Amino acid sequence: GIIENFQELRAAAAENGAVFTTDTDTEVIAHLINWELDEGNDPVVAVQHALKRLEGAFALAIIFRDHDNLMIAARQGSPLAIGFGDGEMYLGSDAIALAPFTDRIVYLEDGDWAVITRDGVAIRDGEGREVERPVQNSVASSLLVDKGNHRHFMAKEIHEQPEVVSHTLANLIDFAARRVQLPELPFDLAKMDRLSISACGTAYYAGLVAKYWFERYARMPVEIDVASEFRYREVPMAPGGLALFVSQSGETADTLACLRYCRGEGQHIASIVNVRESSIARESDAVLPTLAGPEIGVASTKAFTCQLAVLACLAIAAGRARGHLSAEQESELVGALIGVPRHMSSLLHGEKAYEELAHALSKASDVLYLGRGLSYPVALEGALKLKEISYIHAEGYAAGELKHGPIALIDETMPVVVAAPRDALFEKTVSNMQEVAARGGRIILLSDAPPGETGCEVMASFRMPAVHPFVTPLIYAVPMQLIAYHTAVFMGTDVDQPRNLAKSVTVE
Repeated sequence: GIIENFQELRAAAAENGAVFTTDTDTEVIAHLINWELDEGNDPVVAVQHALKRLEGAFALAIIFRDHDNLMIAARQGSPLAIGFGDGEMYLGSDAIALAPFTDRIVYLEDGDWAVITRDGVAIRDGEGREVERPVQNSVASSLLVDKGNHRHFMAKEIHEQPEVVSHTLANLIDFAARRVQLPELPFDLAKMDRLSISACGTAYYAGLVAKYWFERYARMPVEIDVASEFRYREVPMAPGGLALFVSQSGETADTLACLRYCRGEGQHIASIVNVRESSIARESDAVLPTLAGPEIGVASTKAFTCQLAVLACLAIAAGRARGHLSAEQESELVGALIGVPRHMSSLLHGEKAYEELAHALSKASDVLYLGRGLSYPVALEGALKLKEISYIHAEGYAAGELKHGPIALIDETMPVVVAAPRDALFEKTVSNMQEVAARGGRIILLSDAPPGETGCEVMASFRMPAVHPFVTPLIYAVPMQLIAYHTAVFMGTDVDQPRNLAKSVTVE
């Protein structure tokens, strides 16, 4: 975590004779506890006193020399779970971390701290009162936290997408009736004047796709924000609106802070998470889970496409409730969603071609991604994937913005990845491609149209299945992932754990 007042605490500890061996804020905590022990307090009291002096967001596990049957845990802002074994106890960030050892989990709440021995746990709240927190049976399975026959977790998770997207859709769709069937919601979508979406990283791009869907098919105005910006904007919100939060882990600190702000503004709270026991899920009025299973690779893949699947179903349900989608139109859109897993599988069978592209792409120092309409968020996500795991600088742009700056970067060394489904905006995207080609840019085309239709010479072309425009983001996400993955593998980076990144950003 982050101890926000560590400079002040460090100075005070140094005055008391503490000698620091690192520059980390974490070391301050150990010195505070040690000072309390030197004052004659036992470990439990020492920790209690030290915690009262800490400001920030953190999850702590504290052990003591000469107390081998004692561990003290504390949570403020960052997630922390206690696992129950047979004559043994565990501490971890979430159920997935504990899955190889136990499925009996207690989640600490903000301000909680716990005294743990091999025989059990005593939990206290921030005031020091003993409290009971429910023991839950976690659905996380240690069998899923395995690479199988794949070289990396990310590769496994890319290939799991047809299956997990199918499971997610089956949870929300009546396949026989070709109709979206959501669980009962504690609010009426027909009466919502507008929708506010907050998320971070890849989840934000999923929300950006959803903005297009809700506005086009449900005629519902949507405001979408990066959570780290929204929480500080003091947004005026009319009570009774709908706020939607998207997070793989359900513990993203900025997204959780936005949720609490919107709760205070009288909004209905809905969330899309991959961990049902998470903080965001527990604090929501309605939870629509993604059934992606544990996602271990830091760069999100299957969680992203499952988020899109849930958001697509929610947009269809909103369109129906608000009278903007007929039964026939809903059936058409649902039918397109039902076909997504099959199209994903066919794309994965052509993976070899992406390996070949990776050799050429690895030599680039910069890569530009372009898309229009629904393909614009896909371009943003493609660029994020490449920079996350290959460390190649990449930027995603709306193709129509090319002339407003990015075109200055294009020369014969610049690869440009273009997502260009043959939709209503195809001709305009082709026009942008021709501008790139005229300046020597090396085009990598993702389209259901053959390269000849664009009139451009391309560096590489990947033929996409011809699908309803509604589902193109789910389909085009797969080649974006494969391009990034194989480029990173060829360059020898740590694909599953890229430098400086964490799977779940639980601090600000």
